[in-house]
Order: sequence, then C-alpha cells, then structure tokens
Amino acid sequence: MKILPEHSVENELLLIFISVLLGLLIGAEREYRNKSAGLRTFILVCFGACLFTILSVVIGVDDPDRIAANIITGIGFLGAGVIFKGDNKIDGITTATTIWATASIGMAVGAGHIYIALLGTLLVLLVLSMLTYMEKLIDKNHKITEYRITVSHPEDLRYCEQVFEHHHLKASISKQKYSHGTFSITWIITGKKRSHELLIKVLKNNSRIISYEF
Repeated sequence: MKILPEHSVENELLLIFISVLLGLLIGAEREYRNKSAGLRTFILVCFGACLFTILSVVIGVDDPDRIAANIITGIGFLGAGVIFKGDNKIDGITTATTIWATASIGMAVGAGHIYIALLGTLLVLLVLSMLTYMEKLIDKNHKITEYRITVSHPEDLRYCEQVFEHHHLKASISKQKYSHGTFSITWIITGKKRSHELLIKVLKNNSRIISYEF
C-alpha cells in the first residue's frame, strides 16, 4: 500500500529524505561493526535507488520499470566490489547482500511503499544483529582457524598432532614447507574456542615450537 500515491515535488523530497534516513540506520550498523562498506555507502545506495525509482516513474512513461530494473544490475557490480578472499574464507558477502537489500528498500521508498520499506529496514537490522549473535555462538563451539607452526625436527610434527588431540582439536595439513633446517606446516584446526585459547598458550610456552602464527 502506498502512503504517498501522488508524485509532487514535496512528496518526492519527502521520499528522498526517508530513503536517506533508512540508509543511515543500516549504514550505522555496518559502520559500528567496522565493515568495508559503511555509513556513507548505504545512505547513497538507498538514496540512489530511491531517486532512480522516482525517475523511472516520472520519465519512463511507456516503460517505467526499465530504469528500476537496471538498478539491480548496477547494485550487483557494486556488491561484488566488497567481496574478497580472506585467509580461510570469503569475506564481505554479508555486506554485499546488505547493499543489495538496501537498494530494494530504496526502491520501495521511491515507489511510495513506505510500510514495506520500514519493514524491510527492520528485518535487515534484525538479521544482521541475530547473525552476529549466531556467529559468536557457532564460533564458540566450532571455531576453524588456520595456524602456521614452525618446528626444527620432523618428529615434532607428530608432537603437534598429539597436542591438538589432547585439546580435543581436529587438525588437517593444508601446506608444508621446508627451509634452512626448519619445517613450516600450515594446519586447519577445528574445535571449541576455549580449546584454541589453551592451544595458543601451549604453543607460546613450548620450546619445541620455533614460531607460530594464526
């Protein structure tokens, strides 16, 4: 249901203001979590989608959905720019999908569907908050971390495996490197967060471990 069915200058300015406000709310959440796309990005995405939607109605007399449809394509390229590969996972997907959802909210505002836009904003913020809580919960019980451990003797590799087993951690080797009498092994370690913390203490105070990083 449209709240502002008539496209007057006053109504269009109000729609633009609402889109900026909703983009600000989502952008503030991303900025607070120090994500790659922050406050200004989400304000501009929501505002731009709203403005393009208004223009598609105003100037697209014969085909009003043509401009609006191209917004999705443009947002796809923008979202792809914030996705990058981390050490052992792909980062930025949540931010990219949030940009995509924010554009849809801007389009809803531009079309005058304020109730849908408000509901969409609320749902986006709820999903982002719940997602963070669930990530922490999963991370607490099933944390996956990449460790690079350097030792001086081949038999120390078995020793490392025993340390992992003692702390109830599952380990698999992803890379091996031998250089100047030292062995550098990259392990993918899976287990509870508390077990990882105990492992780090063992690695830090162990004379058989030359160096480690994660």
